[in-house]
Amino acid sequence: MEIWPAIDLRHGKPVRLRQGDYDRKTVFGDDPVEFAVQWQQAGARRLHLVDLDAARGDDPTANRDAVARIVAATGLPCQMGGGVRDQAAIEALLELGLARLVVGSAALKQPEWFASMCDAFPGKLAAGIDARDGMVATDGWLETSSTPAIDLAKDLRGRTTNIAAIIYTDIARDGMMSGPNFDGLRDMAAATDIPLVASGGVTTYDDVTKLVEMDMPAAIVGRSIYDGVMQLDKVIEIAGDS
Repeated sequence: MEIWPAIDLRHGKPVRLRQGDYDRKTVFGDDPVEFAVQWQQAGARRLHLVDLDAARGDDPTANRDAVARIVAATGLPCQMGGGVRDQAAIEALLELGLARLVVGSAALKQPEWFASMCDAFPGKLAAGIDARDGMVATDGWLETSSTPAIDLAKDLRGRTTNIAAIIYTDIARDGMMSGPNFDGLRDMAAATDIPLVASGGVTTYDDVTKLVEMDMPAAIVGRSIYDGVMQLDKVIEIAGDS
C-alpha cells in the first residue's frame, strides 16, 4: 500500500485542521519544506499537499512558492489538492513540478469538464471525493451536496478512463484521530475500479494494518505522524511501501 504523508498549507505554513474547520487549526511550524524533508528521510516515497487557501477561494497563488520549494527540495512525486477548478490552474500547478492534482468541487459541479481534463492530462488528475454522512462536500468542505459519494465515483468512471485515482475522505474522521470509516472505504472500493486512496482518520498502526488487509491501494496519513502517535517509518514498513 502506498503511503502519502500529508502537508496542509495555509499562508505558506504547515497546518492541520479538524474536520476541515478553518477555525480549528493547528500550525506546526513556519516552513513546510522542513516537514517534507523529514518525511522523506523517514522513507516517504511521495507526498500529499493541500492548498487550504485556494480550497476556500482565497488567493490561489499564496502557497505556490512553498509548493515549488517542496518539490525542488525532495524530488519526490507530489500530488496536491485545493482550488483546482480550471484549466489555467491545472497547467500552472503542473508547471511547478507536481506529479498529480486532486480536483474536488469541480469534479462534482462540472463532471463533463473534469472528464475532458482527465483526457487532456491523462494520469495527472485524481478526483477528491470528500464525504459528510455519505454525501459529497464541496467548496473547502463548507457546503454539502445532495449527491452520494458513490454515485459521483460511478459517474466519473463512466465519463473517462484517464482518471488517476479517487482520494476519498470522510470529513467526520479527518484530523480527529478516530480511525478511518472502513465501511465507507469498503463500499467505495466495491463501487468502482478506480484506484482508491484512503484519507481521513488513519491514526494507529492497527488502522494501517486493516487497510492493508482490505487491499487498499494507498492511504494518506496526517495528524497522527505530526503528533507522534505513529512513526512514519513504521507506517511505511507495515504498508510494505519501501
